[in-house]
Amino acid sequence: MKITQIRNATLKLEYGGVRFLIDPMLADKGTFEGFPDTPRSHLRNPLVDLPMTIEDIINVDVVIVTHTHIDHWDEKAQQSIKKSQLIYTQHEQDAALLRAQQFENVHVLDKKTEVFGITIFKTDGQHGSNDAYAIPQAAELLGDACGLVFKHADEKTLYIAGDTIWVKPVIVSLHNYHPDVVVINAGFANINGLGPIIMGKEDFIRVNKILPEATLIASHMEAVNHCILSREELREYAEEHGIQDRVLIPADGESLRF
Repeated sequence: MKITQIRNATLKLEYGGVRFLIDPMLADKGTFEGFPDTPRSHLRNPLVDLPMTIEDIINVDVVIVTHTHIDHWDEKAQQSIKKSQLIYTQHEQDAALLRAQQFENVHVLDKKTEVFGITIFKTDGQHGSNDAYAIPQAAELLGDACGLVFKHADEKTLYIAGDTIWVKPVIVSLHNYHPDVVVINAGFANINGLGPIIMGKEDFIRVNKILPEATLIASHMEAVNHCILSREELREYAEEHGIQDRVLIPADGESLRF
């Protein structure tokens, strides 16, 4: 497989001979305001430019949108991706939204979906703390977000955990699928007063304890205002805890091969 870290949670994946684009946020630097009620909300998003052309990014066979927050599916992606593109979403609600945006080939992931000979398992998570979901307005804003497990006879098993904190469904996925490679959305994005809504540095220790031989990849970093964990801090943390050989922290535009 070849995984290219584009920007934020946007990944380009070549797996089993199929090219996937996952969670495309394609806006120019500074296009939209910072997320309200979050750290550094005065900063405009995205914080950085794309590392390559949009034409290169969207030249794929399949697009997967794990959820429709603006930093995973933005207006520029809607404008740039062709309306006939094969797209998968986490549930019917998101599929209906994309169809309303005039996309013509939108499908919903089942718990197990076959795509061009590749098996994709949809996994669960929780996009924020229990305290956040106890507040109706916050719960509606956070919504659902899925993870993805990719399996193919000629490839290592890949788990993209998605926008989630450390919760039981993540642990279950690690035990059930035994992935060789785990992508962690690791920017430690926070909502003021309600805590993190995605994973952070401590979660690399947690994953490593369950799967000490797995390679862990950090994504969703340094691209939106409320992601407060930097690549450098994560790198230092991994070295401090002796797991630096198992943790990869790609720069935007960098590709990893397994």
